[in-house]
Amino acid sequence: MPVYEYRCEENGQTVQVRHGIDVELTTWGELCYAGQVDMGDTDFLAPVRKVLSPPAIAIPVSNSDLRSKGFTKLVKRDNGVYENVTRSGDEARYMRAGQNDTVPHLHKKVSD
Repeated sequence: MPVYEYRCEENGQTVQVRHGIDVELTTWGELCYAGQVDMGDTDFLAPVRKVLSPPAIAIPVSNSDLRSKGFTKLVKRDNGVYENVTRSGDEARYMRAGQNDTVPHLHKKVSD
């Protein structure tokens, strides 16, 4: 079930509740019952409104996309060994613990 946020203007509180898409909560009392929160001193019939927020969308990004945007992606291969799958130029393929010459050139990728 999706999670929705509702806001009560009378008391300024925002409450998250989980309910079906066909349910519409309109009063503070309904919201408190659905969210299992204490009503406090707010009137049971105080109106609430659903807060709209952007959906969370995950888009897979390839290693070459990350590299072109200046990111470094390290994948753990062994204890203390990471493969730099976004390496470029003269960067080492594997980063090893304690070997500074294998660390990616972050100062070349990051700028103001």
